[in-house]
Amino acid sequence: MSYTTEQLLDFLDQELRATWQGERVVLSSVERLDHPAIAKAIGAQKLSKVFAIQDFRAQIHDYQRQHGVSGLLWHTCQFQGRAIQVPELHPQLIATPADKVVLVGAQSVVLEFWRQSIAGLRLWMAGNQPRPTTREAVERLVEASEWAELAATRTELYLSLCWGDPKECHCDWARPESGCDRIIATAGEPSGIKV
Repeated sequence: MSYTTEQLLDFLDQELRATWQGERVVLSSVERLDHPAIAKAIGAQKLSKVFAIQDFRAQIHDYQRQHGVSGLLWHTCQFQGRAIQVPELHPQLIATPADKVVLVGAQSVVLEFWRQSIAGLRLWMAGNQPRPTTREAVERLVEASEWAELAATRTELYLSLCWGDPKECHCDWARPESGCDRIIATAGEPSGIKV
């Protein structure tokens, strides 16, 4: 029997705590950084902590691949008295091929919740300077996306329309192979809160 997603996250949490408490040491950390001046400026102790976490996380990712352990967690998104359970990739884990199937399969339910929740709200394309958009423009983005993600604050509903690699889709450097367009639905102007 393989470990569960929750158990892997517990292992990562325990390892992170042990590393920051100085219980894990990577002796080769200074040699692993290609720039000696930066290595010296950061210091061997801090580098050791960074590489210890990276190495352990890589082992967890290998375990996920070998045993098909999901990197998804389900969370409840609540907005204006309505709630929905949505899958989300945990930032410390990777998505298995089955995880992407789950994300793609949940898109229609996520979009239905979003469409029912935005009545009377203004739509904005998220970015450094949010700009107004239309429902028709968002629907064109929906057609180009593979899956959708939801998040909410008390007054704003965030729709992310994603494609490509679930681990990289939120990184600007991954475009155009992977990416995510974010839409904010709110009564007025977006608050600027990063969700």
